[in-house]
Amino acid sequence: MKHLKGYRKAMLALEDGTIFSGRSFTGECETEGEVVFNTSMSGYQEILTDPSYCGQMVTMTYPLIGNYGVNEEDIESGRVQVRALLVKEYQEFHSNWRSKKSLAEYLREYEIPGIEGIDTRALTRHIRLSGAMRGALSTRDLDPPSLVEKARNCPEMNGCDLVKEVTCREPMLWVEGMPVPLKGGLDEFQWPDRSGWRVVAMDYGVKYNILRSLEKRGCTVLMLPGDS
Repeated sequence: MKHLKGYRKAMLALEDGTIFSGRSFTGECETEGEVVFNTSMSGYQEILTDPSYCGQMVTMTYPLIGNYGVNEEDIESGRVQVRALLVKEYQEFHSNWRSKKSLAEYLREYEIPGIEGIDTRALTRHIRLSGAMRGALSTRDLDPPSLVEKARNCPEMNGCDLVKEVTCREPMLWVEGMPVPLKGGLDEFQWPDRSGWRVVAMDYGVKYNILRSLEKRGCTVLMLPGDS
């Protein structure tokens, strides 16, 4: 039986007035963002770190999330990008030979809410029929009218400059599947003496897997911030 000690009641309000109830498995929280869904059966760590989900609360349609924990390799950027993770059931007991920590621990590190007990099937159907919409999520404010108003006051995604939020903060050289900061910065940078293409990737929200694929094909990849 799931150990629910410390789980807090949570409420999700959409801008059209629809309300969903659940409970937080990451502690007290309040946030706003665009509510979307993802139908993947696995790969939640890649989804959490995918820059294309910046500013969004992601609903996982697969009913059980968290069973294999979190590792150090399956990331698509340098940090968690989503505003919140919404699931039907969170599995707190994780098991995998690569796992380093639980999903809840990982989300807490980045102060990202994780909510379970949401009727994800109803939420997904609602979003699919009505389109992605703004939402407000809270464990503190459980008053539906108040939370709906917060959702309606949330900035719309259209027109937002998300590049400045997702881009890398400094130039990086891609080494063995991961970005490494340049010693001495870009002014002292010299391309490694190796064969193959030299690629400069402007980071406007690039997924790490794209850069991994370039490296596997023999490219030397230099990643630059989007405002370079």
